[in-house]
Amino acid sequence: MRKLRDAVHGDICLTDEEMVALDTPQMQRLRGIRQLGATYLVYPSAHHTRFEHCMGTCWMAKRIVERIESASSAGELPEVEKKAIFLAALAHDVTHIPFGHTFEDERRLLQRHDLSAGRYDLLLGEGRLAELLRSTEEGRLALRALSPSEELAPERRYVRDVVSCSICADLLDYLKRDNYFCGLSYEYDERVFHYFRVADGRLALDLRQGGLLRRDALSEITNLLRIRYVLSERVYYHHAKMAAGVMISKAVERALDAGLTERELCSLTDGSLIYSLRDRFCDDRSLVELLDDFQERRLFKRCYMISRRIGEDEAQRVVRRYHLNENGARDEAEGRIADALGVPVHHVALYCAPPGMALKEADVPVTMPGGKMDNLSAFNSEEIRVLKDQHRALWRLYVFVSPRVKVGLGAAGRAGEDVIGYPNELPAQRR
Repeated sequence: MRKLRDAVHGDICLTDEEMVALDTPQMQRLRGIRQLGATYLVYPSAHHTRFEHCMGTCWMAKRIVERIESASSAGELPEVEKKAIFLAALAHDVTHIPFGHTFEDERRLLQRHDLSAGRYDLLLGEGRLAELLRSTEEGRLALRALSPSEELAPERRYVRDVVSCSICADLLDYLKRDNYFCGLSYEYDERVFHYFRVADGRLALDLRQGGLLRRDALSEITNLLRIRYVLSERVYYHHAKMAAGVMISKAVERALDAGLTERELCSLTDGSLIYSLRDRFCDDRSLVELLDDFQERRLFKRCYMISRRIGEDEAQRVVRRYHLNENGARDEAEGRIADALGVPVHHVALYCAPPGMALKEADVPVTMPGGKMDNLSAFNSEEIRVLKDQHRALWRLYVFVSPRVKVGLGAAGRAGEDVIGYPNELPAQRR
């Protein structure tokens, strides 16, 4: 057993088998991939990495399993399944590429890391980590739990749930870690670990005590949702983070069009991505300019914004056109705005938040008084409904322009209005 010191959780204990997995090239690459992508350009201390997060997720998984076993009349979980959970938690982010969520969720240049069978094959289907996991029964189960295409037996579904359910080891680590490194002060109570159970083969949170509703459990789970909402509001959807994200995305988009492959991205870190793009595509002045501005923090500026005030049906139409880039609508809009301003198209970026914006953590399975299992969202809680509504209200579409554009943000905003077709909701002083 090896004891490691973590900035967020204190001492973390890993077995020899887990340490061998941690020391593979596939896991060590994660030291160079920041957990929050370009967020460090907004929150200067947000340099924590996927490597740290993977260790923290493994530790949270161990704590969840410990509480499940202590609360169960059946005693300990099967040893193979426990070990598989911990290995899956340790390796759950190995399929991430540099600035992964930025390219996958914001600009949709590539499929999500946890849904991409090709990415899984590249990083968990070959290499030293894959060989190590395939060599043991628990490692093979961990690989099945991480696979986007394999189903687990009904009685073993909790092996995946502990790592990647709506409220799980992954969430419990990143809520603490992202808060800490962004300098925020929101915490959940350690009591939340007491509520985890395995029910019908699934991970669930138990809201019962003596046949009655356990109010402290409901309030602490609601607190998790509140922390998740605050991080979305202040960090994950911060407009300056979005601006930085579309800049690096537009550079990578140009590189992908010019021959960069997903396989190549799977071997890179944040720093080596920028270096390799600059070296390989040095003749593309637009791409190099985007990288220069990104590295020197000359961030794009908001000139136009709309929110759900346009109406639910209209918001869904906007999502289809500009988030999903239906029939190239986003590319066309950026080109039209650039033409109206008389600037190169790489000086204009359109960001549209994803559809739904549901607070998915509110859909965690819970066990109700009487023994019925349901989603937390089905519980009659006004606070949960308000948090879900507030999270949906974070949805935005932005038009950003480079600070190199000299026509002024007001004129750029009017061009955005003309092309997108809705009044600009940015306050006049912000333009």
